[in-house]
Amino acid sequence: MRRRQVLTLAAVGAAVAGCTPEPPASAPAPGASAAPGGPATGLVFPPGFAWGASTSAYQIEGAAAEDGRGKSVWDTFSHLPGRTRGGDTGDVAADHYHRVYEDLDLMKDLGLKSYRFSISWSRVLPAGRGALNAKGLDFYHRLVDGLLQRGITPMATLFHWDTPQALQDKGGWEQRDCAHWFADYAQQMFYSLGDKVPAWLTLNEPKTVVALGYTTGIHAPGKKDRRAAYVAGHHLLLGHGLAVKAFRGTGRKGTIGAALNLSPVYPADGSPGAAEQARAVDLDENRRWLDPVLLGKYPDGWLAGQPADAPVHAAVKDGDAALIGERSDVLAVQYYNPMHVTAQGGRVTKHPTTQASWLEVYPDGLFDLLTRIKRDYGDIPLTITENGMPTVNDVQDDDRIAFLRDHFAAAHRAIAAGVRLQGFHVWSLLDNFEWAEGYSQRWGLIRVDPATKDRRRKASADWYRNVIARNALA
Repeated sequence: MRRRQVLTLAAVGAAVAGCTPEPPASAPAPGASAAPGGPATGLVFPPGFAWGASTSAYQIEGAAAEDGRGKSVWDTFSHLPGRTRGGDTGDVAADHYHRVYEDLDLMKDLGLKSYRFSISWSRVLPAGRGALNAKGLDFYHRLVDGLLQRGITPMATLFHWDTPQALQDKGGWEQRDCAHWFADYAQQMFYSLGDKVPAWLTLNEPKTVVALGYTTGIHAPGKKDRRAAYVAGHHLLLGHGLAVKAFRGTGRKGTIGAALNLSPVYPADGSPGAAEQARAVDLDENRRWLDPVLLGKYPDGWLAGQPADAPVHAAVKDGDAALIGERSDVLAVQYYNPMHVTAQGGRVTKHPTTQASWLEVYPDGLFDLLTRIKRDYGDIPLTITENGMPTVNDVQDDDRIAFLRDHFAAAHRAIAAGVRLQGFHVWSLLDNFEWAEGYSQRWGLIRVDPATKDRRRKASADWYRNVIARNALA
């Protein structure tokens, strides 16, 4: 079981913004050609649809000990023997920190309209709290300025699993204080990067943090304690709500929401027992996260269903639900796979899988998920911030093209059904450090040479470039 398988601040910002001049744009990649033209045919997407790609800080940046960056839980975890495949770490990753302008030019060449990245909390606040690290913050100013200069909308994620180790040493997300530390950090980013970032996301996949970081222990911080996991989950959600409230308090323009990984849950057969189990699994997989964020309450029966002595009861304080439910402007949806549940509560696989054995390929699940959100939670704007697959194919990744085509088509059907879907971000822009799997899986549109870190567009990148240029599937 791996990545997602689950049962003075403004002054500092102004001082560092643009303090490092951008070098001239690099030449196009070998084989690059002009953006394709011609009229859009086939499945045409709404004008202004935000075609994008996603990454996360620890997975691509590298420069783990440079320019004052502090350690995160993933720096610690990945250096422990046996925690990652082959002992791989994110020390260098895709070397994005040093190749940021090259990567920005690749994004422009692809025609990206939006780029979703994450900020390394410990790069801008090495101890997780206190004074900002100007050199670390400057990197994000350069990145955001570079995106804007290329006509690409920045979408910044504040937390993508890399809790500063200094805060983990104080108890991390098991401590209620961590939610407030996170909100303080978020506020500093809102003031520092300001209106240059029009789209903010608070948390990335809190469900995965709880399941893999605190329950199975195969992700950082490596805990195996379900009781503590549920407390951490509540504090993550509280941090989200406090960050949204902080954003409103700054008066900054833009949108904010959370990025939730969600799986449509189906009965494995037509039995009443399978249907009942599917409802129970859906409660924990989806509604436990959606209801607090979008409705300001935990689902009926979820807290009551926890053991009487479970510490999560004490963790949930009066007023927390209202804080968690601070109004979101958007919900970021991350979809990879469905779940089919038996009458015994087990999971069965009914569709083909990928190199990542947990990733069951079912594009119709995306349609079902998006329309379900509209039906159950209202007409909130949605954006897809992760969808993609790893493949053993190198640059001729036709299987990834087929995967993306089918999921784009499912997204188009959802739009036709009235879903307010505003964008689609492919995971991932670059081959990267894939958490516990190290570098054994390649998720990128852009190939990153393991040794030299040189970049090369894959067939899927060229295909995606055509989709973006036409705003349509042929």
